Amino acid sequence: MPLEWYPAGLLVDTRPEFFTERRLMARSTTRLIRRVSHRLGFRRDWHLLVAAVVIGLLMGVVATLFIAPLRWAESAGESLADSPVFWLLILLAPAVGGLLVGLVRSIIRAPHVGPGVTTIIYGVRRQRGRINFRVAIQQWINSSLTIASGGSAGAEGPIATIGGVAGSKGGQLMHSSTQATTTLLGCGAAAGISAVFNAPIAGIFFVMEILLRDFSLRTFTPIVISSVVAAAATQGILHDEAIFELAPGFADREGSFHIALLPLYLLLGVLCGLAAVSFILSLQASFNLFDRLRIPGLVKPALGGLLLGVLGVATITVAGSSGVPDFYGNGYSIITGLLEPDLYESGDTGQLTDGAGLLVLLILATFILKLIGTSLTVGSGGAGGLFAPSLLMGASVGAAVGIAVEAMGWLPHGTPAQFALVGMAAVVAATTHAPLTAILIVYELTRSYEVIMPLMFAAVVSTLLARWLCRDSVYSAKLRAAGLRSGSMGDLTILRRLTVSDLALAKPACVPSTDSAASLLRLTEHSGARDFVVTDEEGAYAGLVTAEDLKAALVYREAIPLLQVNELQRTNLPTIESEETLDVVLEKFSQCDADSLAVLENGDIHRIAGMVTRSQLMRQYQGALDRDE
Repeated sequence: MPLEWYPAGLLVDTRPEFFTERRLMARSTTRLIRRVSHRLGFRRDWHLLVAAVVIGLLMGVVATLFIAPLRWAESAGESLADSPVFWLLILLAPAVGGLLVGLVRSIIRAPHVGPGVTTIIYGVRRQRGRINFRVAIQQWINSSLTIASGGSAGAEGPIATIGGVAGSKGGQLMHSSTQATTTLLGCGAAAGISAVFNAPIAGIFFVMEILLRDFSLRTFTPIVISSVVAAAATQGILHDEAIFELAPGFADREGSFHIALLPLYLLLGVLCGLAAVSFILSLQASFNLFDRLRIPGLVKPALGGLLLGVLGVATITVAGSSGVPDFYGNGYSIITGLLEPDLYESGDTGQLTDGAGLLVLLILATFILKLIGTSLTVGSGGAGGLFAPSLLMGASVGAAVGIAVEAMGWLPHGTPAQFALVGMAAVVAATTHAPLTAILIVYELTRSYEVIMPLMFAAVVSTLLARWLCRDSVYSAKLRAAGLRSGSMGDLTILRRLTVSDLALAKPACVPSTDSAASLLRLTEHSGARDFVVTDEEGAYAGLVTAEDLKAALVYREAIPLLQVNELQRTNLPTIESEETLDVVLEKFSQCDADSLAVLENGDIHRIAGMVTRSQLMRQYQGALDRDE
């Protein structure tokens, strides 16, 4: 039996009849299931709900298998802290991990646009939700190698990618439509985020806000089911808060939010926005630097890992510490420490601890090192998510601001840990340009309503500032380079906020209905007009003669002098009012085969404002899309 060893390391039967049999079997099974469902009275898309449950359960298991090695590697690193060769491990482990990442990437050649979530977004927008399964295999192996060896990255991006590919593959196996396949992709990605963070609501809105940008009920329902099932499955297996667990006692000491604190959270939002922009620009600079290096792509992740190792050795040498550097790995243990109120207080007095200034310097150093470490890891080609670094950097900025606020006596009933928590949401919102997802992720970690108002305020402020200073998020820069542009809103939302008055209308070429058709040729020669507005004896709009109509008449050119304009005009074409929104204009163009339509001021047939063309409409849309990014 002919077998081939594929680069992914899989034995595959290459007989044509083997693949034909598999396809026929899958199709017949799908038809049988749907036929039975129709007999039982189920609606057409019920299978998406069943598939959502299956994907949720699957991702609960996958998340557990993905998390377990990372936890083992973290505990192993801590146990080796007293080893005489510990500094050598700190130096070389990221480089070895990077080299293995390069080898895996050269063996498993999967389509790659950018960091995992970026590839999924590209798959949704350009590949109809159909993503190659090798993307998931490569992402699983490489992200595990990167994070376990100390690379500065998170687990949430890879698990969302793995889940998205699993959902996409499920849709392909069921021969689903593009809409259904994309929905199942979203189910898998939401289930992955939900399982990792134990945050099912955040998983849902991560998919809705970042990946799909589709809030329709048909899409929303399966994603909700998948996300909830995945969170429940992961809790049932791990019996804990998955990767991240909030410090005990935080909710009891967070203090209440009141209007006097609003300026402080405004300041925090501004600082977090600046921190997010610095992270985005640093990451882009790292991508550009490694792209320009004339060395094999296989070696680039290893070089990034080696530079990270040098930074790690320098850090433990200067700090005199014996543990793994704070900026290695996902950094969740550091975030847990920053959310611990006791970190900032003296055990005897309950006041701000002595040496608060030194603590601020150490926290800010953690922020800078994490920013550089993540840029080196991901920019060089290492695999991993960007949520975890953003959370750690946000917690660092928030904690530093909180310590300063408490030192000035402006936080009598709260704790700097509360500012650290709000900072997490603010930086994630600003780096992803997705404030709703950031708010819900951090809110679900506390499940306390007291923190929701400062979370929302700071996240929105930081996002607005980040979008003003830098048009790209951590995901969209690579997408733009790949030729994909997308604003912060859906297409129809952009079109609905623009009206015909926003367009530069073309001057109408008007011709009386009683003129000879030859006058159309003369107008074309003198003005270059292609489409003509026909007016009646009173100068009112009567119809259009399009370029196609005139071209058809020219087949019998000798008859042109004998024809009148009213014999060529079309009266069934829609007209446009000057205050109509562009989504209505687009719908009118879809109802006819004309390239231009007449614009009437306030619908008055005696007042012809101009002509609008399909090309004008699309140029205005693209311009609005660029401004919205």
